[in-house]
Amino acid sequence: MPRKVVDIFVKKEEFREEPREKKVLPEKEIKPKPSFLRKARPLFFLFVLLFSFFVFSLFKFSSAKIEIWPNLEEIQAEASLTIDTKAEKPDFENKIIPGRIFEDGEIFSEEFSASGRTGKKAEGVIRLFNSYTTQEETWLTGTRFISSEGKIFKSKDKIVVPGAQMEKGKIKPSFVDVPVEAAEPGSDYNLPPTKFSVLAFRGTPRFTKYYGESYQPMKGGGESPQVTKEDLEGAEKALTQKLEEKAEEKAKEILKNKVPKDFTFADKISNWQILEKNSSAKEGEEKEKFVFQIRAKFQTFIFPEKETSDFAKKILSQKIPQGKKPYFESLKNYFSLENQDLKTGKATLLLKSKVKIYSEIDLTSLKNSLAGKSLTEAKTFLQNQADFRKIKIESYPAWFRKIPNDTKRIEIVYPLID
Repeated sequence: MPRKVVDIFVKKEEFREEPREKKVLPEKEIKPKPSFLRKARPLFFLFVLLFSFFVFSLFKFSSAKIEIWPNLEEIQAEASLTIDTKAEKPDFENKIIPGRIFEDGEIFSEEFSASGRTGKKAEGVIRLFNSYTTQEETWLTGTRFISSEGKIFKSKDKIVVPGAQMEKGKIKPSFVDVPVEAAEPGSDYNLPPTKFSVLAFRGTPRFTKYYGESYQPMKGGGESPQVTKEDLEGAEKALTQKLEEKAEEKAKEILKNKVPKDFTFADKISNWQILEKNSSAKEGEEKEKFVFQIRAKFQTFIFPEKETSDFAKKILSQKIPQGKKPYFESLKNYFSLENQDLKTGKATLLLKSKVKIYSEIDLTSLKNSLAGKSLTEAKTFLQNQADFRKIKIESYPAWFRKIPNDTKRIEIVYPLID
């Protein structure tokens, strides 16, 4: 039997839901969001203020430095002054400057070689034996002995020959040591130990009874150097010439190191005086080398440098053309002494001076001409000035390409000399 399906239907009215009471919440206050422009406006005004201050400061505190190298000329002047050791201060009207006499010395020495040669005799000792007599004998200086090689030697002193002794009826020889030297110079007398006879007894019974023997070699024979008269004269001449050649150089060296501060001296010092000459060896002395020396001194006038330069400036200033200025940092003075009289303490000083000069410019007018110009305009303006040979312009800040309008902020360095 088929299953029966039953539909269940519920009426709408029966299940209607009662409406709920809604809760009313208080409304929140909604604020409008600020725009970007409203936020940036204070920063913008701050930026404008700072920029304005920067631009103001730039124009207010900018500066320029201008370096100018002028065209240069050179002028010269000469004057004869009197150095007076008794003067206490300069007298420009009478061309007198105070001075002093400076004195110092030097020893010039040099080693020289001896050119002479002299023969040297060999020397040694012979032991002389006496088997002839028991009596003591005295022989003369220069007693000759002949060696087995045929070389003759002479005694250097008297010889006291002791008597021989008798023992058991037999004679016992005595002996004495005799210093001898060769009869002639030469290296062939440098003999080894050998036998000797007394030359004067040759052909007599004594010849074999007196005999000698050397136990050490004879030495020193040959040739040795010797200082000659010509060596000494040559050394003196050479050293005197050296003094003459080195005198100026040596005097300047001494003066530079010893002259008092603020004093100067002339270029030429010629009044050297030789005080003493001596040699470490005498004529005929056997030496291979010897030292010869000359002791000398010089005297010269020294004078104050500042006062002399002041005098040079005065005479140069008289030659400077109108519109020109001297650059005294370039001043050069040259001095030479004439008519030196050390007794009176006076000398003539020939002064030669030279200095560079340049055209004078009106700095105020130049600053006014440059004020407010661009750097390019300023450079062109300065390059067209005939009296300037070189210029350099620097601005601050470096990228600011204009000369300030305020002339107080324009610095001009003039002149620059190189």
